[in-house]
Amino acid sequence: MKSSGKRIRSICILTVLTFVLAGCGGRSPLDPKNPVTLTVWHYYNGSQQSAFDALVEEFNDTAGREMGIYVESFSQGSVSDLETAVRASINGDVGADSMPDIFSSYADTAYEIEQSGALANLSEYFSEEELEQYVDSYIEEGRIADDGTLRIFPVAKSTEIMMINKTDWEPFAEETGASLEDLATIEGVAAVSKAYYEWTDAQTPDVPGDGQAFYGRDAMANYFIIGMQQLGVEIFQVENGKMTLNVPKEELRRLWENYYVPMVKGYFGAYGSFRSDDVKTGDLLAYTGSTTSAMYFPDQVEQDDGTYDIDYIILEAPVFEGGQRCAVQQGAGMVVSKSDEKREYAAVEFLKWFTQADKNLQFGSVSGYLPVLKEANSIEKLDQVIAEKQLEVAPKTYDCLTSVFGEMEQTSLYTNKSFRNGSAARKVLEYHLADKAVQDREIVEKGIEEGQDPEEVSAPFVSEEAFENWYAAFCDALNAAVGEQG
Repeated sequence: MKSSGKRIRSICILTVLTFVLAGCGGRSPLDPKNPVTLTVWHYYNGSQQSAFDALVEEFNDTAGREMGIYVESFSQGSVSDLETAVRASINGDVGADSMPDIFSSYADTAYEIEQSGALANLSEYFSEEELEQYVDSYIEEGRIADDGTLRIFPVAKSTEIMMINKTDWEPFAEETGASLEDLATIEGVAAVSKAYYEWTDAQTPDVPGDGQAFYGRDAMANYFIIGMQQLGVEIFQVENGKMTLNVPKEELRRLWENYYVPMVKGYFGAYGSFRSDDVKTGDLLAYTGSTTSAMYFPDQVEQDDGTYDIDYIILEAPVFEGGQRCAVQQGAGMVVSKSDEKREYAAVEFLKWFTQADKNLQFGSVSGYLPVLKEANSIEKLDQVIAEKQLEVAPKTYDCLTSVFGEMEQTSLYTNKSFRNGSAARKVLEYHLADKAVQDREIVEKGIEEGQDPEEVSAPFVSEEAFENWYAAFCDALNAAVGEQG
């Protein structure tokens, strides 16, 4: 009986060791003669999808064939379409596809899915030495499980930059003395935008109040989260899964004064779906947006009276005056559906392959995404991969990546930790102030068209009372969105 018990214990220990070795680079559970087929869902489109699909095909023909893994990738359209498809699969909705083995996910969505127990624990498949090769903050963002284990794997990241229509900037700068150095701070951007509005308004002295907007920004949630962080305030402070909301009035006043006020006065603008669209129509000269937006920055301005070519300038995203040099860390990672050891192991092997420096930079040089390995985040490594792979990289994308690589040592990247109702809270940041600014600007424009003085018609919207009313409504909306935290 004792020897039988020892044999049972030995078998159990052997089973555990086999699993651990498989997960940490030891013996593989895969069989090349009986390959496992994995499905990947993502939201890439256009050139990004083409680049991703080309790498999937390369994997299938090389490392995948050797290991016994075959990957099929499917674009679900937009991020929201992907999230809808994943939730339908998890809920078992009629007509929904089976859960994919791997899918793209932002942290807030992944956190919700993790709470349902649907995500694999990726920590079981990586050694500490392997994880140390990746940018620390990228790995930390993926540790969303209650026990701190890894659930989101970084495959491509982005941050924000500022892009400018150089062609139309130069005559304005020459006549007014505005400089690119003025655009280093958010307050400076607001001041330059005011000067540009007044300069364009003066072109038609017989038509008062018809100045043009200079600047806009994508992703207002980033403006709040990163702006507050630059001012020393973590708006969503998460510890042990519980979020504390920090909304100090004076810091939020600075955000209000440097976005809402310029919007209402016409110095800033937001017209199309993205601010790069507004540059294309000539409605804006500059914007802050994702590094991935560089490829969409137009080569021409297209207006009713004609089209003309433009050049571009790429700058670091502006920082609040006196604030910390902090920029957003964003971009969806990949999560692995909880299944069995063989499928999870195969999924992780594909993700490891995809994030190798040469593969990741090959994808990033097309998409504008930043690589996730520490060694890959350098101009030298990018140039090496471009030369070895003989890649044709768009100048805007190349300049964007090299600009960010050159700034990373001086700038800290930040993203808030995930928490319950995080998606709802982010929507408040995204739309509450932005929508009000657009609506109130329309009222001001109507008043100007009716002959009212621009300053007088905008005065009620930018008063102390107006701020107090907005601040109270904003806090109420945020508190309602986050609900009870526990």
